[in-house]
Amino acid sequence: MKRTRGRGVRVESLTDLDRRLAEGARQLSGWRLHALDLTERSGALLARDLSGATFLGCTFAPGAAEQVEAAGALVLPAIGRVPVDVYRGELYTPDELYDATPYAASLDATAYAWSQEDPGQDATLARALHDHAIDHALLAWTSGRRLVGVMGGHALVRGEPTYAEAVRLGAGLGRDLVVATGGGPGAMEAGNLGARLAQHPAEALDEAVSLLAAAPSYHPSVDAWVTSARAVLDRFGAGCESLSIPTWHYGHEPANLFATAIAKYFRNSTREAILLEVCDAGIVFLPGAGGTVQEIFQDGCENYYADESSVAPMVLVGREHWTETVPAWPLLKRLARGRAMEDHVHLVDTVDEAVAVVTG
Repeated sequence: MKRTRGRGVRVESLTDLDRRLAEGARQLSGWRLHALDLTERSGALLARDLSGATFLGCTFAPGAAEQVEAAGALVLPAIGRVPVDVYRGELYTPDELYDATPYAASLDATAYAWSQEDPGQDATLARALHDHAIDHALLAWTSGRRLVGVMGGHALVRGEPTYAEAVRLGAGLGRDLVVATGGGPGAMEAGNLGARLAQHPAEALDEAVSLLAAAPSYHPSVDAWVTSARAVLDRFGAGCESLSIPTWHYGHEPANLFATAIAKYFRNSTREAILLEVCDAGIVFLPGAGGTVQEIFQDGCENYYADESSVAPMVLVGREHWTETVPAWPLLKRLARGRAMEDHVHLVDTVDEAVAVVTG
């Protein structure tokens, strides 16, 4: 699906605001002013055309907010006890989510705990505003990039051969495309790790998996799981970019640290649909269970109704798994018969074959 973006200016500091006003800005339509103390700027702002401007969580002098609204701007106030910035303009980074130790003190953990509280009107509004902001940030981040999805079971354990294979898949895809995952542990973590190390030799992938094996799972300790991931990051540096789209709906499963950009949502249904939508270069499905099956047929539904120009490849890895253990392939193949998607659904046995299908 093609999207269009309008003109917009995001202002996040008084220095930037003062500079723009001093340079002669007269019309603020499309501006988004974020979390600024504007108590000393009311006169300067009201001297401009404010119609179409948005003020997000800003502080005004008494009576000034009403004047700004009367001038045609939208004023959205700061919301009470909320651990996240509901008006944020960028995706998360791993360091932002894992900003404190132990894990229970981090932004990721406190946001999850907050999301589990009984939602009042303010909390419901805050979560909706936050996810809307992530939508805009994700749209900006994906623009100009070709993304391929890697999906599969969250229960995949570090150090196992299947985990190492998923890392190899991420690396193979990440050499030509930007890898996107659901952002959790297991196959999703492995996909983001492989993508990050896509320009490294195979020996580096093996070394990274070996380092991670010190904490095979986030059970019983998320802190140990995070520490081993940081050891890999320290060992190999920044690496190639990749995306993850996790959710606090499944906040008991922490987001992995290997994606360079993290679009974390509160609402899982929104996140599921967007994850499929952004993968314009196709999706590779590793062996999984209920969640992966849901993703296969959600993606299959999109491709079923798409025309030839809009179909994205679907590659299922693991012939025995997808035909006998969880026989999704026969139904998907039958569904595709006679449709534009028919030549774009594939069943392969190895991750190398999957890479060849997507990048070939």
